[in-house]
Amino acid sequence: MSDAPPLEARGLVKRYGEIVAVDHVDLSVEPGDIFGYLGPNGAGKTTSLRMMLGLIRPSAGSVRLFGRDPLVDGAKALDGVAGFVEEPRFYPYLSARRNLRLLADYDDGDSHSRIEEMLGLVELRDRANDRVGGYSHGMRQRLGIAAALLRQPRLLLLDEPTAGMNPTETTEMQGLVAELKAGGLTILLIEHKLDMVMRLSDRVIVMDEGKKIAEGAGEDVRNDARVIEAYLGHGLLQRAADARETAA
Repeated sequence: MSDAPPLEARGLVKRYGEIVAVDHVDLSVEPGDIFGYLGPNGAGKTTSLRMMLGLIRPSAGSVRLFGRDPLVDGAKALDGVAGFVEEPRFYPYLSARRNLRLLADYDDGDSHSRIEEMLGLVELRDRANDRVGGYSHGMRQRLGIAAALLRQPRLLLLDEPTAGMNPTETTEMQGLVAELKAGGLTILLIEHKLDMVMRLSDRVIVMDEGKKIAEGAGEDVRNDARVIEAYLGHGLLQRAADARETAA
């Protein structure tokens, strides 16, 4: 097993013509951490994730997953890595259990033997025979985590796992992420919800317009003037306060 960090990025840049979507980002995710990659929508978070997984080529910079470069090592660089970009995809006309069985068929390991355990972990066992097309958004997100965990990854990448969720679903997702961390899993949590990420993460990077504007421990970053200014500019702090008031 490699002693290299689960994820390292150095000088990561992505340009689309004159638009700089990601501008010289450095990060290092340590084993067992929840690393929050935070910022308003359009900050460059998902573009960064696509480069980290080798789905798109950086304009400059490098990525290593457990010491491997996805552009050089290809699929081998993804050994021990799982997750989803934007949102998980399933066959809507099949049940959750059937979808997981189809995914497990691609694996030579013991994924089939873990299906029931994962359904229980994400609290979907009672609905596992229902068609996924009838699931709420939050249920599909939880099923996506179950699918990612089938192969027992060491690094889990979650892209906006609470997007579109109501306050109750968001709270349930927070509990699940905290439970996974307690089990020793390393997690890169990509989100725009400031309070949630600060509450869960060991370390946080905040992005805005493609640039890293702050990095550090949760509360230090939460009170950073640059972060407050960016979130106020996007109206997200007021929306977060309204959501807390509605939930109460």
